[in-house]
Amino acid sequence: MPRSDPDPALHPAQQREHSILAKVDAYRTIMGGGAFFSHTTAALLWGLPLPPLADEDLHVAVPHPARAPEGRGVRGHQLHSRGVSIVSSESGVRLTDPATTWTLLGSTLRHPYDLIAVGDAVVSPIRVAGPHGRIVREAFASVADVSRVVEAVTKRRGIVAVREALPRVRSGVRSRPESWTRLTLVDAGLPEPELNHDVYDAAGFVACVDLAYPDRRVGVEYEGDQHRTDAAQWQRDIERYERLAVAGWRMVRVTRDMLFQRPAHVARLVADAMGR
Repeated sequence: MPRSDPDPALHPAQQREHSILAKVDAYRTIMGGGAFFSHTTAALLWGLPLPPLADEDLHVAVPHPARAPEGRGVRGHQLHSRGVSIVSSESGVRLTDPATTWTLLGSTLRHPYDLIAVGDAVVSPIRVAGPHGRIVREAFASVADVSRVVEAVTKRRGIVAVREALPRVRSGVRSRPESWTRLTLVDAGLPEPELNHDVYDAAGFVACVDLAYPDRRVGVEYEGDQHRTDAAQWQRDIERYERLAVAGWRMVRVTRDMLFQRPAHVARLVADAMGR
């Protein structure tokens, strides 16, 4: 699980997440034997991508018909057993498994793109790109696994949103912004891009592109703040984009402001690059 000690250098949203993880460490020592962490708390423990959280409350659940936990800073839940799998982490923390966790987030995540982004993360392995690429971590679950969990749930707050999101979940995504970018493009009427596409030329591997239209040689890359603030990353980016340009690829670079504040602009840039 992620570290729980707060770091003053972190973004406020990250500080809040680390504060929640610290509260998990404290609360687990007094948590009832049948209780387990759920919803956004379980998502944080699994390292799933969430939007900035509005509060630091812990989501703690119990099996029906036990009484839901109460207390300051605790959101208690009573869950029926159908569609709920509980596991223990390596450190002994009881929590819902990733597939169950995703089905619970339909009641807490307001934007459908965020729900889909978490679903993408659940079904996506972590891999090293290139000809010698390998899987660093297998996906938490397959799309079929998640589908079975969703089908098992008959009544649950937010399950309608989950059912609507499921057909849009894709494997192969590496981040929340990548999910948002993909959905932004598709909802603007553009074709669905390939995810984390390895580009090759006659000499071999060139680069891995976040979202790609190989038939048009157009790629889309989300650039977080570290691409600007990390000098080594900045240098690698320049060299990487030069290699892609030589290989005949046209790249659209997307920033946080562009994606979350001006999504229509992002779609126009990609459409222009594709000559649509």
